[in-house]
Amino acid sequence: MKYFATIFWAVLILTVVAYVLTSMAGLPFNFAGAISLAAVFSIVAIVLGEGVLKEEN
Repeated sequence: MKYFATIFWAVLILTVVAYVLTSMAGLPFNFAGAISLAAVFSIVAIVLGEGVLKEEN
């Protein structure tokens, strides 16, 4: 469930950010590019959360 939440919020937030930035630049919105960026961000967030940033007890 935590992976689904990470992917959901990454897609939602990065799509909105991509839309706003392309609108400000006067460029057409590329949905495939936004989804690609969200996929990369999701993978990085999951890897960091599961392995690199684990607290040791």
